Amino acid sequence: MKNTVIVGAQFGDEGKAKITDILADKADFIIRYQGGCNAGHTVVANGQTYKFHLIPSGLLYENKTCFIGPGVVIHPDSFEKELNDLVEQGVSREHIEKTLRICPLAHITMPYHIDIDRYSEDMLEDVTKIGTTKKGIGPTYADKFNRLGIKVEDLFSPETLDKKLDTTLAVKNRELSGSFGQKPYSKQLLLMLCKEYKKLLEPFVSFGWQDVLRDAKKGKTILFEGAQGVLLDVDYGTYPYVTSSNPIGGGAAVGSGMGPLSIQEVLGVFKAYMTRVGEGPFITELNDETGDEIRKIGTEFGVTTGRPRRCGYFDAVMAKYSVLAGGLSSAAITKLDIFDSFDEVKVCTAYRNKKTDEVVTYYPTNVYVHSDYEPIYESFPGWKTDITGCKTYNELPENARKYIEKLEGILEIPVSIVGVGPGREQVIFRQA
Repeated sequence: MKNTVIVGAQFGDEGKAKITDILADKADFIIRYQGGCNAGHTVVANGQTYKFHLIPSGLLYENKTCFIGPGVVIHPDSFEKELNDLVEQGVSREHIEKTLRICPLAHITMPYHIDIDRYSEDMLEDVTKIGTTKKGIGPTYADKFNRLGIKVEDLFSPETLDKKLDTTLAVKNRELSGSFGQKPYSKQLLLMLCKEYKKLLEPFVSFGWQDVLRDAKKGKTILFEGAQGVLLDVDYGTYPYVTSSNPIGGGAAVGSGMGPLSIQEVLGVFKAYMTRVGEGPFITELNDETGDEIRKIGTEFGVTTGRPRRCGYFDAVMAKYSVLAGGLSSAAITKLDIFDSFDEVKVCTAYRNKKTDEVVTYYPTNVYVHSDYEPIYESFPGWKTDITGCKTYNELPENARKYIEKLEGILEIPVSIVGVGPGREQVIFRQA
């Protein structure tokens, strides 16, 4: 296997964790390179369903190194809950401590980040709400770039932490009290919390991370795991309805610490349809019985929030943009089986401007004009049969293959993986 970046190619929730989990079996080193506990990755293995948020999905394998890179932001309380949940499901604490490493350059999501996220979102009018998970991710990244952030390594340096909190609290408490009318945080409370954070994270923090990464470059196979998706990228997504980091393939070079020369393949993961959680434009959204049926059959509810996902047909205009902006070199199409009972399946191949009647096949990046567009669909006959037991591409019904090959032609990259069910074994590897 090549050194591969797994990229969500839509709005997140495309099934990246399952693909990561499967490919991790062939990798030596799995790196989570961006995002925080606002991500939700589901892996079905050994008859159990595992929920990952911060920890790389490859943790379930033996003899791997899972690394949380410097581009990730860590909320210690969420990290602790995730650890405890995994242990309750039978993953040994010894295995986790042996497998998982955290880069000390990763930033910490502090309590005031969550407060600011919640208060900021609540103050916005419905028309301007972003639909964040209110997990404090945006404010954590904002402090990182404002040079007010607290890093994991700061927890282990009392003098550094003391100085940083003096500077940061002067700004954060002014924001909390002045903008939101909330009580300020005491330095003593945060020092006490940071002491607990240090104790929690200490078994996993790799102060020798530079040697760890150098070793990974010496003939080891590396898998880079992203969160969210291309259309939620802070630079290339449906801004401002985006996350606060770079899920695209190029983000792996920065957020992992490995650099671009370590990347040999960028695999974009698409669902056979579209979903989105939260606010923001969604041109192929189906607010009808078909959308409800996709949601019901696909169990489309957020792993992190539990919110119902908005559902719609595959948007090939957006997908072509994802290939370009995400740097994708191949594709995985997941959850094809959700259409097993459908009489027909549609793909959006162009947009029509409702005001001018202009037809476009490029993706308009100004999301405030998306309401002017409606999808133009191409219809395909359904296959009306259960494909969850198919083991090879040729076993798929002809109409299912035609659907995949249509998407491949539009994307202009090979569809190398097809998902036909939730289990590890329900994946077809296809030769281009």
